[in-house]
Amino acid sequence: QEQLAESGGGLAQAGGSLRLSCVASRRIFSMKNIGWYRQAPGKQRELVAAMDSGGIISYADSVKGRFTVSGDVGKNTIYLQMNNLKPEDTAVYYCKKSWGGAEYRGQGTQVTVSS
Repeated sequence: QEQLAESGGGLAQAGGSLRLSCVASRRIFSMKNIGWYRQAPGKQRELVAAMDSGGIISYADSVKGRFTVSGDVGKNTIYLQMNNLKPEDTAVYYCKKSWGGAEYRGQGTQVTVSS
C-alpha cells in the first residue's frame, strides 16, 4: 500500500522556523504532482505549495518569500522549510501526491505558532 508520512511539526514562536518532511513510498515518489496543504481549525484545507506536472513550484500568496519546497529524490522525501512563522500559520500540514489516477495523503503534522 502506497504511503506518505509527514514529520517535523511542533511548536514555534512567531518569527521562528520549522522544516517539515514528507516521505513517500518509492513507487509513487517524484518531484511532480506533489504538494503541501494545511488545514486550520474551522477552516477549509488550503494549498501551501505544490509542484505541478512539469515540476514547477507554486506558493500561496500568504507564504511566498517565507516558505520553500525542496526535495531529495534519493530519500523519496520532499521538505517544506518554513521561516518567519506567523500565528496564522498554525494548522495541520499535509503532503499530497497524485499518481496513477489516485491521490495519496499522509496523516499530517501539527504546526503551532505562538505570538
